[in-house]
Amino acid sequence: MKQVLQHLRDGQTVVDEIPSPSPAAGRLLIRSRVSLISAGTERMLIDFGRAGLVNKARQQPERVHQVLEKLRSDGLGPTVEAVRAKLDRAVPLGYCNVGTVIGTGAGSGAFATADRVVSNGPHGEMVSVPVNLCAPIPDGVSDETASFTVLGAIALQAIRLVAPTLGEAVVVTGLGLVGLMAVQLLRSHGCRVLGIDPDPARVALARGFGAEAADLAEPLAAARAFSRGRGVDAVIIAAATASSEPVHQAALMCRKRGRIVLVGTAGLELSRADFFEKELTFQVSCSYGPGRYDPDYEEGGNDYPFGFVRWTEQRNFEAVLDMMAEGRIDVAPLISHRFPVAEAEAAYRVVGGSEPSLGVLLQYPAEPDAMRPVSPTVVLRETPAPDCDALSVAFIGAGNYATRVLMPAFRRAGARLDTVVTQNGVTAMAGARKFGFRRASTDVESALADPAAGIAVIATRHDSHAGLLLAALVAGKHVFVEKPLCLTRSDLQRIEQALAARPAQRLMVGFNRRFAPQVVRMKELLGTLRSPKVFAMVVNAGAIAADHWTQDRTIGGGRILGEGCHHIDLLRHLAGSAIVGHSAVAPGRDPASPATGDTAILTLSFADGSLGTIHYLANGHRGFPKERLEVFCAGRVLQLDNFIRLRGWGWRDFRSMNLWRQDKGADACVARFLDAIRSGAPTPVAREEIIEVSSAAIALADALG
Repeated sequence: MKQVLQHLRDGQTVVDEIPSPSPAAGRLLIRSRVSLISAGTERMLIDFGRAGLVNKARQQPERVHQVLEKLRSDGLGPTVEAVRAKLDRAVPLGYCNVGTVIGTGAGSGAFATADRVVSNGPHGEMVSVPVNLCAPIPDGVSDETASFTVLGAIALQAIRLVAPTLGEAVVVTGLGLVGLMAVQLLRSHGCRVLGIDPDPARVALARGFGAEAADLAEPLAAARAFSRGRGVDAVIIAAATASSEPVHQAALMCRKRGRIVLVGTAGLELSRADFFEKELTFQVSCSYGPGRYDPDYEEGGNDYPFGFVRWTEQRNFEAVLDMMAEGRIDVAPLISHRFPVAEAEAAYRVVGGSEPSLGVLLQYPAEPDAMRPVSPTVVLRETPAPDCDALSVAFIGAGNYATRVLMPAFRRAGARLDTVVTQNGVTAMAGARKFGFRRASTDVESALADPAAGIAVIATRHDSHAGLLLAALVAGKHVFVEKPLCLTRSDLQRIEQALAARPAQRLMVGFNRRFAPQVVRMKELLGTLRSPKVFAMVVNAGAIAADHWTQDRTIGGGRILGEGCHHIDLLRHLAGSAIVGHSAVAPGRDPASPATGDTAILTLSFADGSLGTIHYLANGHRGFPKERLEVFCAGRVLQLDNFIRLRGWGWRDFRSMNLWRQDKGADACVARFLDAIRSGAPTPVAREEIIEVSSAAIALADALG
């Protein structure tokens, strides 16, 4: 199917062929009818993409700070790779979509096939959208009118924050699509409205909607006259500028205790004097309303209680649609251009160029049978697939780690890259093109059922690992699953039973640190000693937001299980002895940060008397190296510093082993796995150790709550 994408590196906008999305729980599968280009937001994306590296850095100084911290901790090579990976992405454009439901996943509520709906889906022939970001379209509302719903909800949310009352005087600065929608909504609310914009045509539109208009050269004088010398009650800033002048002007326009809401973008160098004497309130409006950027609401489908949160983003969609049905919102004058989706590149040249434009619509064929067939799988290379190839790989997931580390490692190790599968198809297509896969797809079941691939690589969100792993084993695949193996003890038991019934199939978890060249050397040195060892490991993990998916115990497992399993496995490997005891303790709660359970001290005891501690710390500074391991045994010491420097004390034939760049063993891990399949040798990490380490990691995470 066709979808509109933007390449972040150079800002190029393209209409690309990608796999169509597949039905998913809590989502609607929608065949698009029309979508609206949000000129303000999408032009900013275009301008960012076209900017050079220096200008990109100037626009996102916080990202520069993160890059510098990574450079200090991990070195030049990994930092350059990380930056390149970010810029190599193509991102879907658009968030104002109208279409017909053609598929519903479990938990889709009252939506049904053939419903006309509005959503924040991107510009594509088919889109998959969470149900809480969709709303049914009343019969009397046309597709083109409904395509303005999302922008209308943005304007409506700003108005809800302003909380105007009947007869109040409100200024709207910036008369783009959102500003002109705000003018109409405010007029319907019984407010007097003054519109300000440098474009005479847009000012004329605002007048047509019942607003008064300001001379841009004298906006303060116009506001004074408009408010009868008393100061306006409120200002909505819907402009897009880096200047702080709109906020300053808004403050001067307002009466005492006036309200200012920013719904566009503007500089925020606020003057205390502007706000102090008048006791003004200033607020930034967050998109469509309550629920926006809350994964529990948007992706989880959990609605806010109606009696406590009257206007969520979905209910704002509904309110705008109701006003459209009643004729209170007129969008016909806002439409300046229409293009077929296949000509979207021309549409974006209009949006990003000097030609006057406002509402630019992308149109899709109205009847399903008129549309070219769409498929969840796109074939990139017509080379025939073998009936069965033990070293042919189906990749499930194409996120950051999969594309930066795992896919290159499998290609270098000689695997045949057959199919890459992701939920939305965009990342599947990007990964397939970059690494030479034969196919890109959104159909996980078909990819696992295809006998052509002998290996399934699972690199998806942590809560999906167990189910995909079991499905791959049932399909007869060898499986490489990125850590963790699973999140619950019941899933671990099911995996153990499935493995017992399939002794010939290889299972590998991405415990790559044990294959790092310096760890291999440590294992050799420690293998000459019989005394118990004491391990002291410090992991400067760095803070992650409490609402990040990895912190959620049900979907990410929490960081102790999700990442700490790496370090448990490393100590288990170097000890060469079974884990016989473990405990976990967390520090007292820091009142300055949310309790996430990602700062803890883990203690392991081994059957040979060895002991290990893992200080997994999220309360340090990112500029400090991430991982340090020290081993004390029989009058000797080894110190591994961030997988770059290894030093030894007390060893007759060893003093140091230093690398030019960090190597955590990912390539060697994959190569050893493929070698085992080629030769029929046992998996490089024994099944028993995988189960043992996973069991300990789950228990430690449970102990921390």
